[in-house]
Amino acid sequence: MSQRFVILDGSSLMYRAFYALPPLTDSRGEPTNAIFGFSNMLTKIMGELQPDKLVIAFDKGRQTFRTERYAEYKGTRDKTPEELLAQIPLLHEFAAAFGISFIEKERYEADDIIGTLSTQAAGAGHEVMVITGDRDALQLVRPNLQVLLTKKGISEMKTYDEAAFREEYGFEPIRLIDLKGLMGDTSDNIPGVPGVGPKTASKLLIEYGTLEEVLAHIDDISGKKLKERLTENKEQALMSKELATIECNVPDLTLDWEAYAVTPDHVRMQTFCDRYELRAVWKNFVKLYGEGDTAPVLDFSQTAPETIDLTSKTWTAAEVTEKLAAAEALAISGIFAGKAPFAKLTGVALCTLPAHEHGFVTAEGEPYEKLLAVLGSVPTVALSGLKAYYQAGWQPAENYLDTELAAYLLHPESNRYQVENLAQEYLGQTLPEGLTDAQEKAVWESDILAEVQQMLTAKLQELGMQELYSKIELPLVEVLASMEQKGIYINRQELDSKGQELSARLDSLQQDIYTLAGREFNINSPKQLGEVLFEDLQLPPVKKTKTGYSTNAEVLETLRAKHPVVELVLNYRTLSKLKSTYIDGMRDLIGDTGRIYTTFNQTVTATGRLSSSDPNLQNIPVRTEEGRTIRALFEPGEGYDYLLSADYSQIELRILAHMSADERFIDAFVQNQDIHARTAAEVFNVPLNEVDSTLRRHAKAVNFGIVYGISDFGLAKDLHIEKKEAKRYIDNYFARYTGVKAFLDKTVEQAHQDGYVKTMFDRRRELAAINSRNFMQRSLAERMAMNTPIQGTAADIIKLAMISVYKELQAAGVKSRILLQVHDELVLEVVESEMDKVQGILKKAMEQVVKLSVPLLIDMHAGKNWAEAK
Repeated sequence: MSQRFVILDGSSLMYRAFYALPPLTDSRGEPTNAIFGFSNMLTKIMGELQPDKLVIAFDKGRQTFRTERYAEYKGTRDKTPEELLAQIPLLHEFAAAFGISFIEKERYEADDIIGTLSTQAAGAGHEVMVITGDRDALQLVRPNLQVLLTKKGISEMKTYDEAAFREEYGFEPIRLIDLKGLMGDTSDNIPGVPGVGPKTASKLLIEYGTLEEVLAHIDDISGKKLKERLTENKEQALMSKELATIECNVPDLTLDWEAYAVTPDHVRMQTFCDRYELRAVWKNFVKLYGEGDTAPVLDFSQTAPETIDLTSKTWTAAEVTEKLAAAEALAISGIFAGKAPFAKLTGVALCTLPAHEHGFVTAEGEPYEKLLAVLGSVPTVALSGLKAYYQAGWQPAENYLDTELAAYLLHPESNRYQVENLAQEYLGQTLPEGLTDAQEKAVWESDILAEVQQMLTAKLQELGMQELYSKIELPLVEVLASMEQKGIYINRQELDSKGQELSARLDSLQQDIYTLAGREFNINSPKQLGEVLFEDLQLPPVKKTKTGYSTNAEVLETLRAKHPVVELVLNYRTLSKLKSTYIDGMRDLIGDTGRIYTTFNQTVTATGRLSSSDPNLQNIPVRTEEGRTIRALFEPGEGYDYLLSADYSQIELRILAHMSADERFIDAFVQNQDIHARTAAEVFNVPLNEVDSTLRRHAKAVNFGIVYGISDFGLAKDLHIEKKEAKRYIDNYFARYTGVKAFLDKTVEQAHQDGYVKTMFDRRRELAAINSRNFMQRSLAERMAMNTPIQGTAADIIKLAMISVYKELQAAGVKSRILLQVHDELVLEVVESEMDKVQGILKKAMEQVVKLSVPLLIDMHAGKNWAEAK
């Protein structure tokens, strides 16, 4: 009896899945995106094709009978990425758990296994389907044998039978090998006949049938050059055809029909999915085969219907009360109108758990008021983007699960935390095609949030980050929402005046550059600047790119002393960036109130630091005169008298002293010594009172360099000294601060074992490349392992301080308020009569927020603008 036999080209499909999906890793940093994509595709195949038998064919290695014939075969291919290689053993495990035969053979490619099994099965009268991303397999098409070619990564497939192939190519499928003999194949490094492309090759085959016939009729072919090429490359063409031919008689490989039955193992699959945190893969498996005898991975989501009514009814106040009273959890998705931070909430889609009932509430009237009243009584309220709800008037609560924040804590490198991303990563679902209605999309999102909320909560608890979420990240949202809505006043008149001043200085610089260069050119064009520096002025080229000479900042710094024009170009770039980014950029962002409303991003940096955008107020240079003039534009608004800056003093070094327990380091801070001078005395072996400004500057570079895992090369570059001398500085540092050295070494060693590092507050950062065989990637990961616990702990402490200051200011009933957070600094808008009280709150809240073995200290300065307050 005829059966449907599906053969998967595992090598091709894994490769396509890897590149089709964004990088995904488990909590240990192990890559899983290829397996995730492969699972999605397999689920689709099993559901749509319903094969009776299934096999996965895979390449055994790069050495095959083809490389024995032609050593350069596939020789131009890039090395397989480490992150993909790491997932091949996972595919073996996955196939075994799924109960799918996995076949690979020494000296043969997956194509040859596919060719042998597919032709045997087709010859026996079975319906055969080969699924691959490699067009070479099209030569196998024949009666009973179709090839399904993946397109757009792995999401779509085009089916080729004999008719479809003829329609596209104009000849029989088996003639594909003759086509490759003539035109070659760059992806496999098959040479073919130089100068013969697909159009010429196809035309010749349509006329003569086979490569051998083409070569036998060279004299009849028009075109002198083509004749010469065919004559000179006969042997190469025949060899190319041989290389392109799939072997359909692999030794010791015959149909084992019973072995190709799919025999899923629920326990093994659940263990596999748990091990690599592939919940969506388990969900796909359950869709096909049910849960079997295993315990369900999910509690609430298993009750979710396969399809939901996206036009869910609008609930009355009574229905809100009734349904939420019975809910163990609630998932909501709001519809917002307008621009943050003043966007209005117009409606809310709801999904209750465990009942999975869907409803909608308009953000006005009695049902909405009832919803707000009972939200606090539901054990968990899952939503995405809590800050917007606070800004729309919702009250803070401890039962909110912001899925965006939770997903960020679990994978801080991702930057993909929106509902659609979570649907794909955790559930293997995508936004329904054509879904544009705002209410229907909100209903869909609420359903997704209902399904993922328990997964996220369980994972936070498993990894020990529940307290980090509930004590730091969740309460911080309210603080950030408030800061964004407050904004900061900017003096528009001074801004315009500064813009005119910078324009005049840029014009003057431009003319000076033209004079020194000897001609006019576009200073902002790297190509034209490179021509001026390296051709006209004959400066030594430092680095070249594909498009010409490199003129980046590093190159120009190297050339600074070679010609005065370089200094002017660097100045020009600095002023030009300040003008475009801050003067021109901020002018368009000033609101009717005269204030600028930046956005504080809580889910962007991998270390836990906050970032700022539209505009980025954290990147204004603080140590340059130009940067200070930009800061001077920010002033206290109406009703306030001063801006007050509170800045942690050397917080990262203090954290390093505490975490390393280095006695010398701790002693310096306990005695309130100048840490850089003390370090200089230790490293350069001079009395503390003889440390000069140069030695202190060098020691400062070493201190902060150690925090960031700096190398001797990097330190030499920063200090403009020889690499040997920089190495001596670092060696002397570690010889004196042995506790620091031991701490950093232990941290890196632990990272190699665990695949991640943690802060004092259990914030994790996965380091996927920590055990990479690529030296550069591994070294970068090791530097991250050194600096993340320090930077991340500093970020956690500053966040705790912000929460504490915010609450203390509220409790004191003062008008003064926090406006900005910039790295280790808080900026407040203060009423003069409250200055002493506010400073007292800042000192207590920031310096006592956490107990370290060294004192935490802040510096405070007030002024009539931000520059004066720094």
